[in-house]
Amino acid sequence: MVSRIALSPSSAASTSRGPGSNVERRCGDLERPARGRPAGKIIWFSFRRALRETGGQMNRAVFLDRDGTIVAEKNYLHRPEDVVIFPGAGVALKRLQDAGFKLFIVSNQSGVGRGYFTLADVDAVNRHLCVELARDGVRFEKIYIAPEAPDAPSRGRKPSPQFLLDARDEFGLDLAQSYMVGDKLIDLECGWNAGVKLSLLVRTGYGAALERESPGKLSAARVVEDLPAMAEVILSSC
Repeated sequence: MVSRIALSPSSAASTSRGPGSNVERRCGDLERPARGRPAGKIIWFSFRRALRETGGQMNRAVFLDRDGTIVAEKNYLHRPEDVVIFPGAGVALKRLQDAGFKLFIVSNQSGVGRGYFTLADVDAVNRHLCVELARDGVRFEKIYIAPEAPDAPSRGRKPSPQFLLDARDEFGLDLAQSYMVGDKLIDLECGWNAGVKLSLLVRTGYGAALERESPGKLSAARVVEDLPAMAEVILSSC
């Protein structure tokens, strides 16, 4: 199961916590300076603390887009009953988890900022997804959500690498040994901007169209059919 869900702090400050919601407004905590101490030192302190808690060993991670990557693209998916998990996704993610990778979801949910649905709807979909994948033993460390509309200021909206940097500091991750997986160019760019080892494009969702229409933009990426093929690539490169 997922441990907690974080969202962009630009929205967290103005979003009420609904009944049963597990959205945490902790994403901006590292940027809030303590009295008499600059924010940068707090980030470094958090990173050192994460390393202590992991025995000084930096962890590897796989960051995944949600819609079009783990589940079928439904054009502003917001109802749990509409969630369709791609075949083999659970088994593939469990293989990575068993190999020692921590799993994260990094998702732009502009439907919230556009007024199409609410953060509670996003939370309900994510809860359902986590319950279903838990049947395969899959557990996400954290789900990062950027709910802003594309034209609104956002700290975490992909292709920003900020959520990956947040995860690095909180979980003691080695981003240079980690991976980003998605079906859009902004997913790949998010990984590149964070300095991951490799960004992988899945042909599910919008991936096949991107490969067909903009092959020149994918020279630094690895293109794979789906999540099972993604897991094979990552595990073979360990």
